Amino acid sequence: QVKLVESGGGSVQAGGSLRFSCASTGYIRNSYCRAWFRQAQGKEREGVADMDSDDAITVYADSVKGRFTIYKDNAKKLLYLQMKSLDPEDTGMYYCAADQVYWELLSDYNDWGQGTQVTVSS
Repeated sequence: QVKLVESGGGSVQAGGSLRFSCASTGYIRNSYCRAWFRQAQGKEREGVADMDSDDAITVYADSVKGRFTIYKDNAKKLLYLQMKSLDPEDTGMYYCAADQVYWELLSDYNDWGQGTQVTVSS
């Protein structure tokens, strides 16, 4: 059974940094498309960053370009999201997602983690 588990959320002041990780189990293949999404209270879920299975394509939402970095460690089956220069607008629940298909920030990814909360205070 496929399972994704995020860790590393928390509270930080504006301008600070955080790093998430997402552990995956149950995938037959070692490589697959991975993504980070977030959802602020009262807003729709939005794609933050994703990458295809070959690491050839990486896409970021305009709101996080230059501040967030998505990367993965295939050997450890870990996906990371490094975030810097955080702003209160970055507050929300962050989810990792995975699929054999690359969806370029669309919410059509098949597998989802339970989410981890980030709160950025001004």
